[in-house]
Amino acid sequence: MCTAINFNAQGHYFGRTLDLEKRFGECVTITPRNYEFKFKSGDVVQGHHAIIGMAAIVDDYPLYFDATNERGLSISGLNFVGNAYYGERVNGKINLAPYELIPYLLAKYESVDECAKALKEINLVDTKFNENLENGQLHWLISDKNKSIVVENMRDGMKIHQNSIGVLTNNPPFEYQMMNLNNYIGLSNIDPQNTFSDKVNLQIYSRGMGALGLPGDFSSTSRFVKVAFTKLNSVIPADEISSVSQFFHILGAVEQVEGCVIFGGKFERTQYMSCCNTERGIYYYKTYENSQINAIDMYRENLDSQELICYDLIFSENINFIN
Repeated sequence: MCTAINFNAQGHYFGRTLDLEKRFGECVTITPRNYEFKFKSGDVVQGHHAIIGMAAIVDDYPLYFDATNERGLSISGLNFVGNAYYGERVNGKINLAPYELIPYLLAKYESVDECAKALKEINLVDTKFNENLENGQLHWLISDKNKSIVVENMRDGMKIHQNSIGVLTNNPPFEYQMMNLNNYIGLSNIDPQNTFSDKVNLQIYSRGMGALGLPGDFSSTSRFVKVAFTKLNSVIPADEISSVSQFFHILGAVEQVEGCVIFGGKFERTQYMSCCNTERGIYYYKTYENSQINAIDMYRENLDSQELICYDLIFSENINFIN
């Protein structure tokens, strides 16, 4: 279970939570311009946009969870189990395995509009990375500083939805999630008025009662509503540090605490949160064990090289003793 958002503040920011019961050896990964992307179709792409994001590296290949290219285009893949569908190869189409979608689009394109056009020619094929790795059942949030879309490849075809609120969680499909927001039309960040009855003298007794009914459980529908309300009502900061801090506070509204969700006999938790300044190429992150904000700047690396650049995640807490 995961949550992804984009956020326009001091700059454009894009990031997510990865909420799972396990890790995949993920690390912050920079793919420089001259790294060779070898696709299952036989195509090789080199001399592409540089990319930064969170990935598991398998056989020197970056399997990205979320990433941003040097043009400010960002993509995140979130679980869409039971609804995602990948078919057979189709002649005349660009046939990609699901794990290839993020690197293919970020390597070649600069905007959401370019991606939306390219997606009309893409066919997602149920081709594994190797015999030990099953394809993740995913849908994708794609964003730039101007707009956002959701891509859902289902049995009845690929659906591309305009996403005016820049939020995505998991099941059910995006159209339902947006429709479900209508059930919370009365929520507000201001004190409510008594519309119950003019025959009963009802009064507010606490701050925040305008948001009574805002869900707080860990289901994907509830997280969608809560993070949308939190993001759309949050104050827009005027500087980089405050913007990054605010982004993590927004994601923190739906953070999964270890022990509250059990899956397969294990506890789900927010393994990491990420926030990328898409215009400056700075990737910020926290891990469950380390609440300090850590940052990697892609422009401090040689982006014309051919080798992947990887930074291991920091898991030990850094507590600042002041006495």
